[in-house]
Amino acid sequence: MRKIRSGVYGLNPLLDGGVNENSTTVVIGRSGAGKTTLATQFIRRGLQEGQEGVFVSLDENKEQIIREAVEMGWSDILEYLDDELLVFIDASGREFSNFIRKELPAFVADWKGSTARIVVDPLTPVLWSTKDLYEQRDLIGYMFKQTRKVGTVLCTLEEHGPADLSGPETVIPMYLADCVVHLKSNTNDADPSRLLKILKCRNSRHSPGSHPFQIVRGLGIVVQGVDGGRPVTAKTPSQLRQLLLTRSMPKNVRDILDKSLDGLTDADFRGLKPEEVLDLILQEYQGA
Repeated sequence: MRKIRSGVYGLNPLLDGGVNENSTTVVIGRSGAGKTTLATQFIRRGLQEGQEGVFVSLDENKEQIIREAVEMGWSDILEYLDDELLVFIDASGREFSNFIRKELPAFVADWKGSTARIVVDPLTPVLWSTKDLYEQRDLIGYMFKQTRKVGTVLCTLEEHGPADLSGPETVIPMYLADCVVHLKSNTNDADPSRLLKILKCRNSRHSPGSHPFQIVRGLGIVVQGVDGGRPVTAKTPSQLRQLLLTRSMPKNVRDILDKSLDGLTDADFRGLKPEEVLDLILQEYQGA
């Protein structure tokens, strides 16, 4: 099984090297957990490799998604739009079963074999479009099968049910997906905690544990390893810039990382060691 880089710093080692090509990943989490951020990192990483990206929005409009990406520090998304490497399909407000049955086949016929990265954000409205569980399974299964013909797929899914993910809105997508990633966030504390757990990954080894992560402007989601949850002293972005100079890497990668650090403060790296962040970043771009 060929692996592709996820674009999420620290996630590839937990997936035995990355996401399986031409697979379907479902990212589950409550509102604000970081699902769209992860999806944007995934599709942006493909764009950096010269792959085409297709972002199917079933909730927020194109302008809102682009605005959030720019606010995250990813203004290069505008260049990909201008170069027509990134395509948005705004499916919000549509009758989703008709969209999947009637419009999706034409899209697949045009893009089949393109090795693009496809994001569907969020998958939840497809489930809401019908209460019949058999029809839900049929719709989701058909959508997964068709979009995999185009490339590698990542879907987000709102978590509304029990914390054990046994609710009806999560069971079917989890069963049909090749890989399932759960983003858990604790918003009850003054200092909210976030954990990432890979629930399954077909045809690949994966980490069974829960891993702390943070959302850092310019970098996105940064996942800490097995030992990453221990309290550490916060380091400044300037220290990370100095470390970049000590490592060998392509100039375009160095430029991307240097730009990502613009405007960051110590607070953005709360609990993260600069050495650890650099190692996670280099893992993402190693051999690129």
